[in-house]
Amino acid sequence: MPETGSTNADMLALAAEGAAEGLWLRAGRQLAGKGRMGRQWEGEEGNLYASTLIRIRSSDPPAPSLALVAAVAVHRALEDFVSREAIAIKWPNDIMVGAAKCCGMLLERSGDAIVIGIGVNITRAPHLTDRQTISLHDLGATGCDAETVLDGIARHFVQLIGQWRHFGVEAIARAWMERAHPAGTPLAVLLPDGQHLSGRFDRLDREGALILRLADGSSRAIHAGDVFLV
Repeated sequence: MPETGSTNADMLALAAEGAAEGLWLRAGRQLAGKGRMGRQWEGEEGNLYASTLIRIRSSDPPAPSLALVAAVAVHRALEDFVSREAIAIKWPNDIMVGAAKCCGMLLERSGDAIVIGIGVNITRAPHLTDRQTISLHDLGATGCDAETVLDGIARHFVQLIGQWRHFGVEAIARAWMERAHPAGTPLAVLLPDGQHLSGRFDRLDREGALILRLADGSSRAIHAGDVFLV
């Protein structure tokens, strides 16, 4: 579609009408996009704004771990256009170039429907007051547009969903760790209740939560929040 308010909102509406798993929506421009922690933002033409739908089954791994699936799928797709070493995953599913954000994702649930929204800065990086951003074109990527990038993401996503369902979170977590900032990376975390934490990245737990090693040596599992590289 040329333009919409939010591909996630559109997909949630389709899910309520009975849409099947595997459907993708892409908009050329997004006017009322949503991010984590309730952020609102407007997306300009040239970048990727897309959402897909997963129907959770009783035998599936924990639904929040789909954030890891999405992150690995996007990272693998972007490796076709920039070097693997240039980009890294920040928990749970931001794609970063150093401290600058290139891609963000948002998971929303309604019943058995999980909608995964994906935004990739391809031609331009939006101006955000609280963080740095960067686009694929800023990295010198060529031969990529929204349609091409989404084709790659969808292809990897199907493969990884199969692995997630058959082998569980562990295999996905290994692929995630191979593409993420290394253990020991300093992090700051803003929790949904407004609490601030700082520590170092330790690992992922069995369900994909971030384990943060605090200064006193204790650990804290982070299931939701904003994570910043320090």
